[in-house]
Formats: sequence, C-alpha cells, structure tokens
Amino acid sequence: MANEAAGNSGVFGDLFKAVGDLAQQATDMAGSAIKTATDTVQPVSNAAVQLCTTTINSATQIVESVTKSVTSALTPKQ
Repeated sequence: MANEAAGNSGVFGDLFKAVGDLAQQATDMAGSAIKTATDTVQPVSNAAVQLCTTTINSATQIVESVTKSVTSALTPKQ
C-alpha cells in the first residue's frame, strides 16, 4: 500500500508540475504579446499626435493669414 500511495503522489506531482509549467508558459506568452502590442502601438500613437499637432498649427497659421489679409483689406488707407 505504501508503494501504491507513493506511486500515486508521483503521478499527481508530475501532473501538477506539467499543468504548472503550461500555465507559466501561457502567462509568459501573454506578457510577451502585451509587450509586443505596446511596442507596436507607441510609435503609431506618437506619429498620430505629431500629425494632429502639425495639422492644428497649420490651420491656425491659415486662419491668422486670412484674418490679416481681411483686416488689411478693410483698413482705410491713409
């Protein structure tokens, strides 16, 4: 009986070790996938922010230019 109990605990020990190893590998893969996604998204978001900033600055310059043109056209000449 003692040998049978020891044999069962060895089987269960191996099973728990295998399940633990699989769980650890799944966790490592998930962490790696998240890091890869973050590394991919960051440059894209930086480019999007830069594009938005450039677009807003250009639009502001256009509005300022049009405003100056209209103001100078409407200002009476002396």
